[in-house]
Amino acid sequence: MRKSKPKKRILLPDPKFNDPYVTRFINNLMYSGKKTVAFKIFYDSLDIVAEKLKVEGKSPLDIWKQALDNVTPHVEVKSRRVGGATFQVPLEIRADRKISMSMKNLILFARKRSGHSMAEKLAAEVMAAYNSEGGAFKKKEDTHRMAEANKAFAHFRF
Repeated sequence: MRKSKPKKRILLPDPKFNDPYVTRFINNLMYSGKKTVAFKIFYDSLDIVAEKLKVEGKSPLDIWKQALDNVTPHVEVKSRRVGGATFQVPLEIRADRKISMSMKNLILFARKRSGHSMAEKLAAEVMAAYNSEGGAFKKKEDTHRMAEANKAFAHFRF
């Protein structure tokens, strides 16, 4: 590669939970630079989660982290052309990309949900992911199933 790798930017932790992962999630959630709106949506959704899952005895941040962990894929398939045929080659995912994919899937499937506000939709998706169900969890399962089915082509790794 001719160019050098760009430096990793250090994200400041969020004001309420003092966690850089929350800031990263909010950056993914944000539209058109409206960070305050994204903060409000996230914090409101965690309040809804805390209200609905108070019998669990966990903090809403722990529930959110567990939900993220439940929708984090470990393998993915990439297309690779070998001699005119295209194979779906299973590859392990880098740690940084795993987190990014899980956050983006959680947000994507929350946006697709039916509900009144984005905070309610996000809270519903977080609770579903915490219980190992919902769209984001299903996507992870499908990805893993696809990688398992194409395990025979693992030797085409690049």
